[in-house]
Amino acid sequence: MAHKSFVYMWSLRHQFAKYFVVGFSGLFLDMGTLVLFKEKFGWTPVFAVVVNQVLLLTYNFCLNKYWSFKNKEMPHKQLAKFLTLAGFNYLFSVAAMWLFNGQWNFDYRLVRLGAIAVMVSWNFFLYKYWVYKVYSQ
Repeated sequence: MAHKSFVYMWSLRHQFAKYFVVGFSGLFLDMGTLVLFKEKFGWTPVFAVVVNQVLLLTYNFCLNKYWSFKNKEMPHKQLAKFLTLAGFNYLFSVAAMWLFNGQWNFDYRLVRLGAIAVMVSWNFFLYKYWVYKVYSQ
């Protein structure tokens, strides 16, 4: 059982590497826009994360669909699933910022990094097996 699991996980390494590249580049865009909106525009961290998530959702959907998961299906059903997951992640991000920065005064950059780390843990498998799942004809 452990060997089969290892072999299966090993078979996903290239796809996960692409997912990781998209995520890592998204992290730079995410943190860059968050800091820009907060430090240069003077927005509150909660409002800054509200706005920057719209940008990052578009970026992540397109790159993961066409590059990481090489999905050619019509995007309307996937977009609905992606937006459902993104909505959950969005609420999680805003709630984490509100709680840890707004209530407990943790540094907003650390809060964002922590929220991203938590979300990465569930997103790969939900993208692979739910959002971009290819159904046989």
